[in-house]
Amino acid sequence: MIRKNPSGHLPLIAESAYVDKTAIICGKVIIEDNVFVGPYAVIRADEVDESGDMQPIIIGANSNIQDGVVIHSKSGAAVTIGEHSSIAHRSIIHGPCRVGNRVFIGFNSVLFNCSVGDGCVVRHNAVVDGCDLPAGFHVTSTQRIGPKTDLASLPRVSVSASEFSEDVARTNIDLVRGYKALQNEF
Repeated sequence: MIRKNPSGHLPLIAESAYVDKTAIICGKVIIEDNVFVGPYAVIRADEVDESGDMQPIIIGANSNIQDGVVIHSKSGAAVTIGEHSSIAHRSIIHGPCRVGNRVFIGFNSVLFNCSVGDGCVVRHNAVVDGCDLPAGFHVTSTQRIGPKTDLASLPRVSVSASEFSEDVARTNIDLVRGYKALQNEF
């Protein structure tokens, strides 16, 4: 469902993107080329800052927002998802937040008030809260990263983790094409 927010903003969705009919895209949202938005995802840009304005939520080209993901922002802060990034099932991305290019965010993970650099992998059930994660870092499953985390203690992304991330992104680009082709059959 595509809808306006109370400020009157409508989402801008590239023609080449696929948004499942059960997803909710609300307000000042920009979805770029070849993005896959899965069933029951919610991307909602509707809160304003103290001046009554808001920054957009931007989903970069060739990225995927999988089933049940929630992307929202506090007080009109920006949320940016880079290109070729995967936000896996039931994750929560709550702005202010920036996710770089070629990033993998695992199932049920939570990102809040943070920046996740290019090529990072955040595995399943992890939390990144209130910190900036530089490019190429690997957050393991169930790990919590915050402002007091010693980043030197985190591993770098392995070749196999990077290959897995790239495979997920490629698979979802194929799903965009497949679902777009099916849209006219029903």
